[in-house]
Amino acid sequence: MLLYLDVDGTLIPFGGQAPHPEYGEPSPEHPLLSRLDPSLGPRLLSLRCELEWATTWLDDANTVLTPRLGLPTLPVVRWPEDEDDEAVPAPGGGGVHWKTRVLVARAAGRPFVWLDDEITDADRVWTAAHHPGAALLHRVDPARGLTDADFVVVEEWIGGRRGG
Repeated sequence: MLLYLDVDGTLIPFGGQAPHPEYGEPSPEHPLLSRLDPSLGPRLLSLRCELEWATTWLDDANTVLTPRLGLPTLPVVRWPEDEDDEAVPAPGGGGVHWKTRVLVARAAGRPFVWLDDEITDADRVWTAAHHPGAALLHRVDPARGLTDADFVVVEEWIGGRRGG
């Protein structure tokens, strides 16, 4: 089972949380990085999914985040690119997020979970109509980031797919 993982608003909350004690004060390069909770890494690994970065951080997610989370190097979803080799949003249309079509195509019919703070019902409807496998598109509250309640939803959904 695949698990697509966004960063900003999902792993790094936008809300007013104090810096995580392990990382101290924010850095100028990544001002919100100090909000990253390192305990999320082991929790994500415990889901026993194929984790993939689905973020505009691209390879920086492996360079900056995986060591802090205790994760192995993860595959990175590549977004449509322009001539300057920068990730650019592909048109979603109909309120569908620009990541949705890329993630559904990459899943190639396999079951997947997508954790992101920008998922809407339009993405769920489009995915249900275009993806033959099971999919959980779970919106994370960007002010709080990934929480225990989010993990419960994901764990129950995965358990239902695995018969447990």
